[in-house]
Amino acid sequence: MTTKEADFYQKLRIKIKDWLSKDGANNKWAEYIMLAPDLFYLLYKLTLDREVLVADKVKLAAAIAYFISPIDLVPEALLGPAGYVEDIAVAAYVLNSIINNTDPGVVRKYWAGEGDVLEVIQQILKVADKMIGSGLWNKLKSRF
Repeated sequence: MTTKEADFYQKLRIKIKDWLSKDGANNKWAEYIMLAPDLFYLLYKLTLDREVLVADKVKLAAAIAYFISPIDLVPEALLGPAGYVEDIAVAAYVLNSIINNTDPGVVRKYWAGEGDVLEVIQQILKVADKMIGSGLWNKLKSRF
């Protein structure tokens, strides 16, 4: 991970932990928001892996760009870490789309979070409509 990506990862983790200890403590999506740094890390590491197809790396790079962009459909600048809900959903959507082309062992190798990453991805996808609203979710999926 380059210094820039490592800095983003660490800053994101600290920002979310601080938010959860204060304003976000009662947010119903808090457990998913805590996954943001680990999903970002996974996206990044998979873009570097030789076993991941180039076409899938393009999708991963697009998800990373969306993650770090200050301008997106649910801006973190206005909502704080709660604004990461759609970034998390996009990450899960992209990861789910590449799993058929990539050995699950490769995906699991880079998972820094808790639990089985494949189950985590499915759980996020199950609640994505509720987290961000079906209209916005459908709009995001059409972009990726």
